[in-house]
Amino acid sequence: MARMMKAAVFVEPGRIVLEEKPVPAIGPTEALVRITTTTICGTDVHILKGEYPVEPGRIIGHEPVGVIEQLGSAVNGYHEGQRVIVGAITPCGQCSSCLDGHQSQCGGRALGGWRFGNTIDGSQAEFLRVPDATANLTPVPDGLTDEQVLMCPDIMSTGFSGAESGRIKIGDLVAVFAQGPIGLCATAGAKLRGATTIFAVDSVPERLAVSRRLGADVTIDYTKTDPVAEILRLTGGRGVDVAIEALGTQQTFESCLRVLKPGGVLSSLGVYSGKLTLPLDAFAAGLGDHTIVTTLCPGGKERMRRLMNVIASGRVDLGSLVTHHFKLDQVEQAYDLFSHQRDGVLKVAITP
Repeated sequence: MARMMKAAVFVEPGRIVLEEKPVPAIGPTEALVRITTTTICGTDVHILKGEYPVEPGRIIGHEPVGVIEQLGSAVNGYHEGQRVIVGAITPCGQCSSCLDGHQSQCGGRALGGWRFGNTIDGSQAEFLRVPDATANLTPVPDGLTDEQVLMCPDIMSTGFSGAESGRIKIGDLVAVFAQGPIGLCATAGAKLRGATTIFAVDSVPERLAVSRRLGADVTIDYTKTDPVAEILRLTGGRGVDVAIEALGTQQTFESCLRVLKPGGVLSSLGVYSGKLTLPLDAFAAGLGDHTIVTTLCPGGKERMRRLMNVIASGRVDLGSLVTHHFKLDQVEQAYDLFSHQRDGVLKVAITP
């Protein structure tokens, strides 16, 4: 008899339910991780709503913290019982994309190296099969709790990469549109990169308060003030050096374009559905020397090690992002709360 485990499974649009599934078997280059903490991502809500297609029966989730239960025969440098995290993106380190320096795009065109909860079973379960384990398991330092490192696999890596891809320089003016978990991490990343004025845009007072704690200098409630006009006013009409889009809507993308200086960088992190259009004026008819750059969450063990260094240093404290706690048995309630953004939720911690 195969060992069974509990797991959050995508059934059809509108339904992610708790089911019994077999504990995964692993191959020589893989590892089995016993999940101790995981969480729900905005991308999982896109899946729940049917806005991003995954096959029915897929276990969802891509933000794992756990303990190595079993190692494949070809996996070196780790031992069973070790606490680890695994990035949401699991590069193999050997394909043309990886060897070309684009690890996030590992494996090709279908959203690159994002496998967990997308093309293979994910982390909202008691156990997780990790592919290419030598490249993707990262030991958690003893002094750090599960919750302290829970943001590293995706939210922190994605948000920071928005600041990194935007090529923020010391002294830059930066706007971050949307202060959900990704936008908040982009704000923290912009500060670490040396931005000296950060404008953060959202409408939820609690999010704007967290944003100020993480490095925002000016917070703008877009329901009360036109953020584009306000940012242009506060920059003397110059605009910002870098604008980070952290939601994935036409409006936020366009607002980013409208606040950019000539020659500025629009760093896009959002997951878009449908079409994006470029307004002629904001795009300067294609003559504004703008750079538009998109980024998929960097993964792999070296990226995770660096992010945990940042947490361990105390320079960024993302503990305030975990606002709610659920057991895996309550995962359907957790989805209901998170997808409807009730009760000031930022991120939920889910423990088997």
